[in-house]
Formats: sequence, C-alpha cells, structure tokens
Amino acid sequence: MRIGPKLLLSKAGGQAVIEGVMMRCGERMAVAVRSPDGDITVHKERVLLFSSRLKAFTWPILRGISALIDALRLGVRALMFSANAQARTAEEELSAAEMTATMAIACILAVTLFVVLPTVVGSLLSRFITHNLLLNVLEGVFRLTIVVGYIATISRMPDVGRVFEYHGAEHMVINAWEARGCPRCSPPVEVQQAREEDTVHFRCGTSFILMVALVSIFLYTLFGWPSIWMRLVVRFAMLPVVAGVAYELISIGSENPRGVAAFFLLPGLWVQRLTTRPPDDAQLQVAIAALKGCLCGEEGEDR
Repeated sequence: MRIGPKLLLSKAGGQAVIEGVMMRCGERMAVAVRSPDGDITVHKERVLLFSSRLKAFTWPILRGISALIDALRLGVRALMFSANAQARTAEEELSAAEMTATMAIACILAVTLFVVLPTVVGSLLSRFITHNLLLNVLEGVFRLTIVVGYIATISRMPDVGRVFEYHGAEHMVINAWEARGCPRCSPPVEVQQAREEDTVHFRCGTSFILMVALVSIFLYTLFGWPSIWMRLVVRFAMLPVVAGVAYELISIGSENPRGVAAFFLLPGLWVQRLTTRPPDDAQLQVAIAALKGCLCGEEGEDR
C-alpha cells in the first residue's frame, strides 16, 4: 500500500456489498452494484450523520461511537439496495421488515459469539486460575481467536469470497484516489491506477473489529473479575467506550502511518489479508463508479 503525506487529504470509506461497493464521503453516499444483466447501477443520496445532529458526537471517543452507528445503519441500507438489485422479480426483493429481522438475528448471533461465549469460557477458566489479570487476558485472547477464526472460516465460502473481492476493489480504489491527493478529479481514478494499489487500508472495518478486541482486553481488566453476570453487564456497558477508543487509535495511526501508533494497527492489516482478495477489472469498475457517485452531484458535476 502506498503511504505518503497526502494519505488523508480527503477521507473516503465504504464497504463491500452483494456484487457491489458502497462508498461515503462526508454526507454523500453512493452504492454501485453490478446487476444481473451486466450493467452498473448506482444509487446516490445525501445522508444525515449523527455527528451533524449533536456537537458532542464530534468529541473524541464519542465520535467513534457516532461513526459506528452511522456505519451500521448506512451499511444495512446499502446491503438492502444491493440485494434488491440482484432480484429478478418484485417478489424476490427484500422488504425493510425482512432486512431488519435478518440484521437483528445477525446482531444477536454476533453478541452471543463474541461477547457472551468468551465471558462464559472465562468463568470456566476461573476454576483453575485465580489471577484476575491473567483471566482477563485469556478471555481477551479467546475472543481474538474467535474473531480471526470466524473470518478465516467464512472466507472459504464462495459467496463470501466474492464479497471479499469487492472489498479488495474498494480498498484499491480508495488507495489510488488518496495517493493522487486530488479529491476533485473526475473520474476519480482509472482501473489501471487502482490495479497498482494494495488491497489493505488502515481505516478498514476489519482493522476496527480487531482493534476493538485488543482494546477490550486492556479496558476490561480495570474492572477486576466479578461474577459472570456482572462481567456481562460490564462487557455490554463498556462496548461503546471500547469502540470509541478503538476508533481514536485507528485515526491516530492512519494519520501518522510511520508513527508509533501505526505499529499497533499492523495486526488489523494482516487480518485484512483474509477479508480482501484481488478483484478483477469489472469489480474495480464498480468500486470506481461508487467513489465517483459519492464525489459528484446528481447531475454528475464534481462537488
């Protein structure tokens, strides 16, 4: 990945969706999807961010919580658009209620797997280990193992692998755009320029998830080793704080890619090798369309 002083002249971010990519720059979002007939469909809209509603959400830690909420709600909307773009008939399209139910089930499973299960395993270990610090560290290591193991497992699924290719396309296009240091250029990048970039990026959701798991190890140790029910309460109550701290660390590291803070982001970059794969040119075209969509107005004029 090319890293230089122009890395963060203008920030863009996004996520891979079903046969497409979502990009967001500030309050403009665009979702580009390769439809079954081979055409690229682009949906563009302005979004109201939580940080725009209350000044407190621009403060350190709180801005990380705000960013997480925005990423989740906008990500769900992008996924719904991409899923419906693949539908061949109206009957195949997902309703808002169906998408909400699907995401609710996914959240319950994620909480059970990444919060409840490590806490229960920690309680089992406490029968043999009495050192509170060691117990918290072991619980955190187990949580990290679950995260990496889960990613490694689903990466073997063909459909998920396809999404990971679009994830790689998203990163390559953003890397190429940021390396040019020209946020007003249109088109933002060409396929060949993106092809020269790496598939990893400091501000990736994968890095954020891994950083959350790492930060939780240190923050949870501050509360000792109370009963399992109290630990569960602490884990859930501290999740926003953990997310906020993780966000700040990633921001510091990405803005100073040669600084000490960036060193702690390396594990996230390594794990991104599991969640990104080299895309083909058609996938890069979709990612470029998404980036151009969030940089330009409805009439196609640069903002």
